[in-house]
Amino acid sequence: MKCKANLVRLLLLLGVAAALLIGGCVSKLKEAKPIIPIKEYEKMLFGKMTADYVGNENCLKGCHTHDKLALDFKSSTMGDQLKQSSSGMMVVDCESCHGPASELMAAIEGLDLKKDAQAILKAHKDNLLDYQTLPGGAKSLICLKCHTANATFNIHNWNGSTHAGNDVTCSSCHPIHAGADLIAEPRAISTLCMGCHIGNAAQFSLPSRHPVKEGRMYCTDCHEPHGNANANNLREMTQRETCGRCHTEKTGPFLYEHADNTEQCSSCHSPHGSINNNMLKLPVTFLCKQCHPMHRNSSTALGALSQTYTRCTDCHSMVHGSDTPGLNTAGGTLTR
Repeated sequence: MKCKANLVRLLLLLGVAAALLIGGCVSKLKEAKPIIPIKEYEKMLFGKMTADYVGNENCLKGCHTHDKLALDFKSSTMGDQLKQSSSGMMVVDCESCHGPASELMAAIEGLDLKKDAQAILKAHKDNLLDYQTLPGGAKSLICLKCHTANATFNIHNWNGSTHAGNDVTCSSCHPIHAGADLIAEPRAISTLCMGCHIGNAAQFSLPSRHPVKEGRMYCTDCHEPHGNANANNLREMTQRETCGRCHTEKTGPFLYEHADNTEQCSSCHSPHGSINNNMLKLPVTFLCKQCHPMHRNSSTALGALSQTYTRCTDCHSMVHGSDTPGLNTAGGTLTR
């Protein structure tokens, strides 16, 4: 009896030890670890660790007072925050993004803007953050220092997005110094997207297409550029919900639905454009016969004619679904 009790205690102790070991391993795996040592990472994001902050006046009075970049930036949302807040601290200033500038000031002291332009540019490159050599992720992190905690919740998905994984940065789409509006204009959005998504851009030139190039809709109407958990970064959870934002009459629910095709609009339609009417992937008859090869007029005698001269939608006009029974005894044949 005593041996049995000791065995039970031993098993309990082993169980507790195993639980602690597993828990410790899991917590260790969950710990965030920097890709590179912290000091190096800080240098990458904040510039020289030996430099001090000098303030906007010192940045602007010497070179950038009448610079178009400075004037455009002052008129922007971020530039408006250059004014001191109630706390007496700068919310956003030049050095928030470009790094502390005291060593730059020492390097360019006494240099002439016209005669020593190359030396001044080199001093900027050596003493401030060099955006041309920074990896895309680091550039975006400079923006996310402030914007991660703001009320735009879609930015929270950025680090795990397809764009972030392909070295696209915030400044690739948001022109920081280009004017009052830091958000790309709607008409410019499609041009930005098509600069990388060349295949989709070509589809928007096909005879049947969404009117993106005409400026009547934009890529962001369907896709979330900052990333989300949906396939292809769609605005809604499914294709049906995304397409249904405009094509409400096609979404149902219907009493007689077109089987599983109602969930995947792309089963029949090419969403960016097609050579076929209504952006269909194939001409009507060939498209339908992929799933419905047999029909009463699909006999050997009439098969060739049915594939060439008959459109299924001449009879089955309610292809997305219907609440009315069909013309025959089978019920829902999507004929009315």
